[in-house]
Amino acid sequence: MSLKIYNTLTKIKEEFKPRDPKKVTLYVCGPTVYNFLHVGNFRGPVFFNLVRQWLEKKGFPVTYALNFTDIDDKILARADAEKVTVSEISEKYIAEYKTDFESLGLRVHDLNPKVTEYLESIEKMIQVLIENKKAYEVSGDVYFQVDQSKDYGKLSGRNVEDLIAGTRIEIQESKKAPADFALWKKAKPNEASWPSQWGKGRPGWHIECSAMIEKIFDGTVDIHGGGLDLVFPHHENELAQSEAAQPNKKFVGTWMHVNMLNFGGQKMSKSVGNIVSLREFASLYPSELYKWLILSSHYRSVLDFGDQSIERAISSLARIYSSLALATRFLSESVVVTDLDLKLAKQDLNLSGATLKVDQSLDDDFNTPEVWAQVFDLVRTLNTRLKYGAKVTVQTKALAQVFVNWVKDVGLLMSLFQQPPAQFLIDLDDLLLKKKDLLRADVDQIVKDRAQARSSKDFAKSDELRKKLETLEISVMDLPTGSYWEVKK
Repeated sequence: MSLKIYNTLTKIKEEFKPRDPKKVTLYVCGPTVYNFLHVGNFRGPVFFNLVRQWLEKKGFPVTYALNFTDIDDKILARADAEKVTVSEISEKYIAEYKTDFESLGLRVHDLNPKVTEYLESIEKMIQVLIENKKAYEVSGDVYFQVDQSKDYGKLSGRNVEDLIAGTRIEIQESKKAPADFALWKKAKPNEASWPSQWGKGRPGWHIECSAMIEKIFDGTVDIHGGGLDLVFPHHENELAQSEAAQPNKKFVGTWMHVNMLNFGGQKMSKSVGNIVSLREFASLYPSELYKWLILSSHYRSVLDFGDQSIERAISSLARIYSSLALATRFLSESVVVTDLDLKLAKQDLNLSGATLKVDQSLDDDFNTPEVWAQVFDLVRTLNTRLKYGAKVTVQTKALAQVFVNWVKDVGLLMSLFQQPPAQFLIDLDDLLLKKKDLLRADVDQIVKDRAQARSSKDFAKSDELRKKLETLEISVMDLPTGSYWEVKK
């Protein structure tokens, strides 16, 4: 099966054909580091973590770079406001980003280039653009001349006239045309700056990524990723200047963009006041929930992070982890299972068919909702085969083992489902109990009192306590080994 990816440039799904199948390159635009990042900023890292792992599963060795923009107007403004250096601000929030990233349990990137490490490369690329008559310098500022790019706008699908009419573009007398964008910005008085042949200043945002790709990947990458909001102007300008600097090279094989994230149907914005940092979200919910939310929708769809979406995510995770916990109970018994038993169990669950559908879904532009449909089909099937309290047999233990292995293998692609299932469910219950202002010990006591009432045949009290548990949205399972409870999800 061949992998097909939607290419933002061509607007169609294309078969993925890397320049060198033995050395696939992936570059994703990372954060501008001046503050804690919100939940939308990590949609890309979670999704492209899957992209890398699926490519590797298909036999493509991947080098994955995600950059840090550590020179930017917002960083300079933050440093000035706090009376510290630009470096102090950027290094602080790079560290905070890495803390958040680590909390998600994602694989680290191969490279995290910083703009400040590539200033020489940036200057060289700007000089090439000037020599190629694609850029010009005026009094310490350097601009890319958009009218010298014959197909400018091909990535975003806009023409220059529309861009000028519909986009707020900085107007300066020194620019030859309103659409020309900055490659190097002359430093303002008392502003942090870096030296260059055009005087002190700082690079423009767009040239930074082009120069890093040129230096790290020899000017071309198989996949260039980022958020949909970067298509214009950032990636459009990247594409124009990189092609102008290296006309004989293909800058990007496939452009991939993840869509935006809303909260309760509204776009996140400071004016609405619904911006939530990942750090804040992680203080309320487990990282599994965040990753599930991100991957429950197709990456090119708008994703909602409202209360209803979170409730559905909790319910979905609980269903899968409950089945993993059930299967794990069967694995704890010392029943001997042979390879033949495992083979028969795989046939019973039709794992080959489920695996084929998962592979087809991921090969179809990373259709993760279809992957979860297969997982839930398997969960339903397993739940008809295994029951709490049932005797463990060779057949049931084999079913449990192949189910757990399959779910964990699929989950590993997404960095999901690697937690001990019983503990995860306990932690999830504790989270929900906290929202209800309940203590686990109090619920334990009610369940214990009900069990004693049932044992002494005090059915009136037993019914009273059952109704109380139902009011608290607590489900109780009575087994020969005792009574077990969980929060309804």
